[in-house]
Amino acid sequence: MRKILFFLAIFLFTIPVSASYILIPMDAESQKEHLKAYGITYWTLERQQKVKWLLNYRGGSFLLPDSEETRKECKIRGVSFEILSNAKADQILTEISSPSQNMEAVVLEKAPRIAVYSPKGNQPWDDAVTMVLTYAEIPYDIVYDEEVLDEQLLLYDWLHLHHEDFTGQYGKFYRAYRAAPWYIENKKDAEALASKLGYAKVSEAKRDVALKIRNYVIGGGFMFAMCSATDSYDIALAVEGIDICETMFDGDPSEPGYQSKIEYSKTFAFKDFILERSPMVYEFSSIDMTRRRKVIKETDYFSLMDYSAKWDPIPCMLVQNHTALVKGFMGQTTSFAREEVKANVLVMGENKSNGEARYIHGIKGKGFFTFYGGHDPEDYQHRVGDAKTELALHPNSPGYRLILNNVLFPAAKKKKQKT
Repeated sequence: MRKILFFLAIFLFTIPVSASYILIPMDAESQKEHLKAYGITYWTLERQQKVKWLLNYRGGSFLLPDSEETRKECKIRGVSFEILSNAKADQILTEISSPSQNMEAVVLEKAPRIAVYSPKGNQPWDDAVTMVLTYAEIPYDIVYDEEVLDEQLLLYDWLHLHHEDFTGQYGKFYRAYRAAPWYIENKKDAEALASKLGYAKVSEAKRDVALKIRNYVIGGGFMFAMCSATDSYDIALAVEGIDICETMFDGDPSEPGYQSKIEYSKTFAFKDFILERSPMVYEFSSIDMTRRRKVIKETDYFSLMDYSAKWDPIPCMLVQNHTALVKGFMGQTTSFAREEVKANVLVMGENKSNGEARYIHGIKGKGFFTFYGGHDPEDYQHRVGDAKTELALHPNSPGYRLILNNVLFPAAKKKKQKT
C-alpha cells in the first residue's frame, strides 16, 4: 500500500500543471498580427466565453480562457499568444487593479451583431471597415435603405456607415465624374430605389434613413462612421425638411436662404458649420478640413488622448493602441474643424497644431457614436479607382486598430460610469 501511495504521489507531482488562460499581447514588440487578434477575441465571444480586455496593459491586451482549440486558432491566424498559469493571471489582474496603475480589466461578454450600411453590389472604391472586418474574420451583414426603413437595425448591436452621402448630392462628385459611367449608374440606381420606397427625391429617402439611424442610436445602438458619412449624416439631420440640393441632383433649385434655417441642435457632433452651396465644389461644408490643411504627408500624424482606465473606461477602450501617435490619412472628409465640434463631444484623436479633430465620440440618448475622419488608414490619399489596400501588408496598423476597438466596444459589460 505504501508503495502504491508513493508512486501515486510521484505521478501527481510529475503531471504538468495545465494553464488556465491565454494572453494575447497587444504591445508593439510582442504581437505579430494586431488586427487578427481582434478576430480571435470575437471568435472567443461567439463561443459564449467571456474575455477580459486589459486596458493600458501591454497595448490593450486580451485575456482568454485557455483551450487547445483557442491555441490552434491563434496559430492558424498567426496571432501571437502567451500561456498563463492561474497564479500568473492573478498576478497580472492584481497589478491592473492597483489604484496606482492607470489600467483596468473590462469584461467582454457577448459577440456584438454587426451591420454595415452600404449599397448592394460593388462600389468603385473600397471601405476600410469592411476590409478590416474581413481581414480579422469578423462576420457582418450588409443593410441599406430598405432594411433601415423596415426597422431591421433593431437586430444589430453595432452599425457602420459606409462612405455615404446622406444629403442626396451623390457625394458631390458632380464636377469631376458626372460623365463617368459608374456615377450615372449610381445616380440612376439611387433614384430607382427612392421611387420604389415611395419618395420623389433621393434626398427625402436619405433624410428618413438618417432619422431611423438617429432613433437606433437614441434607443441604445452603437454607430460608427468614417469619411463623408460623418459630416453628411449630421448635415442631413440639421437640414431636415429643407431643400439644399441643386437642380442637377434632384430636378429643382435649392431652397432660398437655407443656411439660415439650419438647426444645429439636431446634430450628433457638429455645430455652426457653413454649407458649401456650389455643386462644382467637392465638399459638403466647413466641417471638413481637407482643403485647409497645412500639413505634408511626411509629418501628418495625429495623437490619441490619454484617459483614466478606471474612471473613463469607454474612451479608454476606444483609444487602445500600441502607439499614441497615428499616421494621418485623407478622404473626402479628412478631419473636423475643432471649433465646430460640440462641447459635449470627446475629441479622442487630434492634430492640435493644425486645429483638427480626427477621431471623436459622443453619447446620444442611450447609445453611442464615433466619427473617424479619413478614408483608409493605410492609403494616404485614396482616389476613385485606386486598388484596394492589402491588409496582409499592414497587420499591425494603429489606424485600423481604432476601427476594431469600436467593433468590440458593444461587447463590454455595462457598469455605472464614475464620471
